[in-house]
Amino acid sequence: MDSDFSERSWQSPDGLELYFRDYAAGGEGATSGKLPVVCLHGLTRNSRDFEGLAPHIAAQGHRVIVPDMRGRGQSAYAEDSATYAVPTYIADVMALLAQEGIERFVSVGTSMGGIMTMLMAQFAPEKLAGAVINDIGPVVNPVGIDKIKTYLGKGGSFPTWMHAARSLEEVHGESHPGFDTNDWIQMAKRSMTLCNNGRIAFDYDMKIAEPFSSADENAVPPDLWPGFEALAAKPLLLVRGGISEILCAETLAEMQARAPDADVVTVPEAGHAPTLDEPEVRAAIDALLNAAR
Repeated sequence: MDSDFSERSWQSPDGLELYFRDYAAGGEGATSGKLPVVCLHGLTRNSRDFEGLAPHIAAQGHRVIVPDMRGRGQSAYAEDSATYAVPTYIADVMALLAQEGIERFVSVGTSMGGIMTMLMAQFAPEKLAGAVINDIGPVVNPVGIDKIKTYLGKGGSFPTWMHAARSLEEVHGESHPGFDTNDWIQMAKRSMTLCNNGRIAFDYDMKIAEPFSSADENAVPPDLWPGFEALAAKPLLLVRGGISEILCAETLAEMQARAPDADVVTVPEAGHAPTLDEPEVRAAIDALLNAAR
């Protein structure tokens, strides 16, 4: 199948075969010395979330690595649901970076991917050359966490993509009031998959809900401010949905106070989370990549 990325794999420290998309640097990028970019998806998502952004970045000369975290997409499901936790995901990504010989990179992290980025910056600051943090912060609004718990791991399947899209709209319509039918179908195709029985279902292991729901520290690590502050002196873009229930305006203001040089884009009439396909976000990402060295 023709595509603009290679489908590849790596092995986690505990032996799972995990999948990633590898977008080659376009133009003279392979010899220009531009930094690679690693895109990290949210809790129930996968590498398809970046199918618009990744080729856009690659065309500017950056290699782009987009993994499916364990239990999502084409990556293996874990036998032990307790490994569906941020520290394990970070260990998996570190193994991927080691395999690919990536010493420094720019991270683009949406939601859970942003949490991973902040923690990596705290414990391995030399690896982060810059970051995009999409609709997440060191303090996560408990209202948003409670909403996630209402649908996470509930399963279900649908006979057509239109049925799947309508189901997503029922749950997430308030977060994306500007979406039309095509937008909801696109979201369905990014977050769901066609199963062998012909039904359409969510493309993740339902067991990821178990550690998330059992304790607050499994949903969000207890203190993310040190990791965020480790990013403050680097090229940094903060993206917030204007009606987000996960990243509240007060937390964003505190993030700006602690990282005064960060660029900030608020996407109006968007909740959790902006798609990163918005023109104003794309422009800000381009500017960040130009600044990262």
